[in-house]
Amino acid sequence: MSTDRDKPESYWREKLTPEQYRVLREGGTERAFAGDLYEHDEEGVYKCAACGQELFDSETKYKSGSGWPSFYEPADEDAVDEKQDLSHGMRRTEVVCSNCGSHLGHVFPDGPEPTGLRYCINSVALEFEAD
Repeated sequence: MSTDRDKPESYWREKLTPEQYRVLREGGTERAFAGDLYEHDEEGVYKCAACGQELFDSETKYKSGSGWPSFYEPADEDAVDEKQDLSHGMRRTEVVCSNCGSHLGHVFPDGPEPTGLRYCINSVALEFEAD
């Protein structure tokens, strides 16, 4: 079965803005406190800006003070995949969309209960759909 992971990079270059491409497809990071969704607090769902897959529910979003939208769990356990990231001289866990493989951000073990996790996600990697 074909998935969005099978689409060529030329497809993503046409579909995404240059900043979205840099973050989603090249693993970049937007500047802290600069994203449109950092202080966003409407009720609804946050979807992958590349493929539209539902990733996070607004009920799990919280103010972490990190500079990026933060969530304590994905909307569904299969919504995101995790990969080890050893870039920039650090050991982190990268979070990617399970449907298209786009880079979303990282997950850290310093979040609130009930999970204790902080999914630190780039605003440019998300699209918001109000309830």
